[in-house]
Amino acid sequence: MGTRGTPELRIEESQAAARHLLLAWRRNLRWPDARLENTISARMTLAGVIRRLRPRTVILPYWTGRHPDHYRAAEIAYESCFLAGLARLEEEVPPHRPFKIIYSSLYANVTPSFVVDISRQFERRMAALFSYESQYGSGGTASDLFPSHGEIVERLAAVARFYGNLIGVKYGEPFVVKESIEMRDIVDMPVRSI
Repeated sequence: MGTRGTPELRIEESQAAARHLLLAWRRNLRWPDARLENTISARMTLAGVIRRLRPRTVILPYWTGRHPDHYRAAEIAYESCFLAGLARLEEEVPPHRPFKIIYSSLYANVTPSFVVDISRQFERRMAALFSYESQYGSGGTASDLFPSHGEIVERLAAVARFYGNLIGVKYGEPFVVKESIEMRDIVDMPVRSI
């Protein structure tokens, strides 16, 4: 449904992004863009994928946001993680429930639960993002509606620098969890207070 690009082109771009990120596995469930719904069919489909992949950690979009698909995806995935662990779920694959669910809060105006140092991966992250040339490339349809390549780089670098500064590194990425985080040794906490 995006102004630029086609579903087929976005699939190709996602494969290029996956190569930049060195992903071992990537799949598109081909759910409808801008029409995502939290249905039992969607939850069961994703629960089956979770059971087959058996992830220990799942990273979801923050649970509120501007784009309905993003927060709906978080809702569907959270519920699918729960369903995947049910022993009596009608699936051929054994049950599996991820241990940790974290939320990417980069575009949410919230205090992060923690920030990850992405300094060494920042350029790779940007290369993956710009693999979506139909979305982030300059020129083309509705180019006046989208920021330029240079502007996007500046904005994302500034945000990553802000979060990096919070933990004393060059670039950081914020995340939120809904539960408290255990700290086993308060003397060995990694970030300075003053």
